[in-house]
Amino acid sequence: MDTLIERKQFIIPVRTCETVLTISLFTIFTLTNSIFQPQLFASDLLIANNTITTPTLIEVTTNIKDELLPENRKEKFNNRIKNKYEGLKINDVADGVKHIKMVKYYNGKPVRINIVEVNHKVANDFEIKPATASKTLSSKRKLRTIAQNNDAIVAINGGFFKPQTGVPLGTLMINKKLITGPIYDRVALGIFDSGYEVGRVQLNAKILGNGESIKIDNINQPRMLSSYILAYTPDWGAYAPASPQYGVQLQVVGNKITEVSSNPLFIPKDGYVIVGPKAKLEKLIGAKKVDIKISTNPKWENVKHIISGGPYLVKDNQIFIDTTAQKLQSIGGRNPRTAIGYTKENDLVLVAVDGREGSSIGLTLNELAKLMKDLGCTNAINLDGGGSTVMYINGQIVNRPQQQGGIALSNVLVISKKANI
Repeated sequence: MDTLIERKQFIIPVRTCETVLTISLFTIFTLTNSIFQPQLFASDLLIANNTITTPTLIEVTTNIKDELLPENRKEKFNNRIKNKYEGLKINDVADGVKHIKMVKYYNGKPVRINIVEVNHKVANDFEIKPATASKTLSSKRKLRTIAQNNDAIVAINGGFFKPQTGVPLGTLMINKKLITGPIYDRVALGIFDSGYEVGRVQLNAKILGNGESIKIDNINQPRMLSSYILAYTPDWGAYAPASPQYGVQLQVVGNKITEVSSNPLFIPKDGYVIVGPKAKLEKLIGAKKVDIKISTNPKWENVKHIISGGPYLVKDNQIFIDTTAQKLQSIGGRNPRTAIGYTKENDLVLVAVDGREGSSIGLTLNELAKLMKDLGCTNAINLDGGGSTVMYINGQIVNRPQQQGGIALSNVLVISKKANI
């Protein structure tokens, strides 16, 4: 029998390592700064009559220390929010998550605004992601229900959807899985482990077989043209929708076409159904193998989640509203509004604006864009609004939608504890 010898393990806490590393870096940079810093001349700092300032090594050391120590990141975020919303009550939802209520006046009339700001490095126990009303897309539920089903501390209504069915209209990705494709290449927010990006999203998809490459126009979206070829996955529901006139459906499992019909086919759990004009899809019939290739433009490598809306509100630090380009002329006027954006410090900003009542008249898209820019957003987009606008925090609806609790929704954005925490 092997002899068991107890060996004592000495574990150095991560925080201690961070502190030791910070002190070491600080000492090295300080000594380097004092011993080796060259003499500066006026000509070194003046180029074309513009004065250039460079950070000292001590400032660099401070920035490194702020990145290494969670307490410093938290303090910087807290101070940033305190200074931005000076004089307003700031509610602590969780570390790195703040809720602010404000009333602004436009032409002498009030507008109630609820704001949530999140710093993902401070709130590193939480994840920001979209969530749907159900496992299949043809479903709607109140925001409170969706939030509670996802154990969310914060939730806000998401992108546009088809009112009759609840199917999201636009790009939706959850946990790197593309649920629905884009409509009119509308702008979307990409959520990464390290931050956020916005851009107008295009779908690049095709199905290959029999030496043919056939374009797929969209995924899990309602048909817009009879000539479109659409792919339907189990997220859509049990069966694919009806074929267009002179159309056909191909059921695919494991790179094999397993059934062909002009009638709606069952969507297999481990496959999908392609629906479109027979004249195009019959080229694939009899293929020994078919492959589907899907990507987006922008590629957004390592993106985890995508939620779409439109139009742009702020683009690269400038107010930018492209309503016509995104075919969203119908959402003009003064209405309840929902928006999302992010700042140069990578703080995510969620905004819900009440409207259509005397105590809060709502905002135009121009006013909303200016608000998001004033809140420091370098990029921001409009989400679904009107009766959909609703914000939830720790079990409570914090704004006042026209319908109590807000209308039933298709998709929302939630802030929830990470699954591995």
